[in-house]
Amino acid sequence: MSSTGDKVKGVANEAIGKAKQGIGRAVGSDKMVAKGAAQEVKGDMQKAKGDVKDAIKNTANKAADVANKKL
Repeated sequence: MSSTGDKVKGVANEAIGKAKQGIGRAVGSDKMVAKGAAQEVKGDMQKAKGDVKDAIKNTANKAADVANKKL
């Protein structure tokens, strides 16, 4: 999956997780609050994965630019 796809999925999971936590608190369900927190963390990790992919791509592009200049 692309870095953008990872980031989009991450944002969605964060939002759904936060909503589940809010609903869980409203209805008094500790289980739903916990599931929402876990889903929010999953979203954070997906966004971080997208950021890492972007960083690797940018580093590779910079290295290629430097290599091309030396030719």
